[in-house]
Amino acid sequence: MTVELQVAEGWLTVCEMSALVPGRGVAALLPDGSQAAVFVDRKGRAYAIGNRDPFTGAHVLSRGLVGSAAGRAFVASPLLKQRFDLESGRCLDDDEVMVRTFPVRTAATSA
Repeated sequence: MTVELQVAEGWLTVCEMSALVPGRGVAALLPDGSQAAVFVDRKGRAYAIGNRDPFTGAHVLSRGLVGSAAGRAFVASPLLKQRFDLESGRCLDDDEVMVRTFPVRTAATSA
């Protein structure tokens, strides 16, 4: 199985699902030069958000700590610890801040 993100050019294969470890993120360079942070939860659901921390400008969200609050998966920035909902991109600590989210799908690897 591969993990794919929807970008302007269509579906982009990021990595094999087996490369993702629950609780850890992976950074992906996108065709437009931006970055995505890709995560998988313990149930095997993949998420992708922008990798740029809007509070510091650093591309570090893929290195954040993954957790959950009220049943919602989030990643906490490794720098200032703000939490971002992995589904909506909304900052759980500042309602006026969001990060980009990407539609994600898994696809069977062709033989």
